[in-house]
Amino acid sequence: MDIERIHTPVMLERTLELLEPALRRDGAVAVDATLGMGGHTAAMLERFPSLTVIGLDRDTDALAIARERLARFGDRARYVHTVYDGILDAIAAEGFGQVDAVLLDLGVSSLQLDRAERGFAYSKDAPLDMRMDGTTGRTAADIIATYSETELRHIFQDFGEEKLSARYAKAIVKARETQPILRSAELVSIIHDATPVAVQRQGHPAKRVFQALRIEVNEELSVLQRAMPASLEGLNVGGRIVVLAYQSLEDRIVKRVLQAASTSSAPADLPMELPEHRPQFKLLVRGAELASEAEQAENPRAKPVRLRAAERVRSAT
Repeated sequence: MDIERIHTPVMLERTLELLEPALRRDGAVAVDATLGMGGHTAAMLERFPSLTVIGLDRDTDALAIARERLARFGDRARYVHTVYDGILDAIAAEGFGQVDAVLLDLGVSSLQLDRAERGFAYSKDAPLDMRMDGTTGRTAADIIATYSETELRHIFQDFGEEKLSARYAKAIVKARETQPILRSAELVSIIHDATPVAVQRQGHPAKRVFQALRIEVNEELSVLQRAMPASLEGLNVGGRIVVLAYQSLEDRIVKRVLQAASTSSAPADLPMELPEHRPQFKLLVRGAELASEAEQAENPRAKPVRLRAAERVRSAT
């Protein structure tokens, strides 16, 4: 497998630019909370010679590849098998109190998409798995087999923002009465047959359903809701966080947490802001930044990305 070919880190230069004031500190420590195959981490370690990076990932395949790819950096690269809402425990386990930078590159990784047997891609036939950590938890096939029609409709609607969620849930429940739905091609066929021809012309009808199933299998949104405040808590004063989100549901969570952290807690009628009410963070970009047109053309996975960043400006106490 040519790792460099299949894995091009999204918005790499902009990410490094935003994190640089924190990463260039002598003895700086960063957390790559979604290590993947280590593309962002490799670039950070190459550019900042005194930096140590703690890489977190729930995917044991990704950790194995990252270990091999980053071996040349020795103990400057650390590895923790965990979901990224365990960031504070991971920092403590590596012997640190707080860190200088956190990177969260959310969503499904290149490795997971490109390995057909993982079942993430609707364009490739494979077992309906979709677990980011293949060692534990229920699969997409389990959800398809056991969720009620109402429950399926809700996850397609809430996590996939799918307008035909009711139609698809009904079709799946009817189909599974005849035989189990165990493979991605079987699910795609059911969705395709339940989709009006006019809608089929607007893009692949299974895209949002597969997104919804992946989010449900991996509890991605609830994990992110816990991981964002934990990540902020783990930063030193002057520490920085960059988050790359690839769909609106993730980006809303990130936006809400960063806005709250960068807003004064002083009551509106207070004549002056007391120090304890001042924001603990300041935003580093206005709104969400997009990848450049050139990067989007070169790397299609950069098209949906939304980048947000913040810096800790005072401690919590």
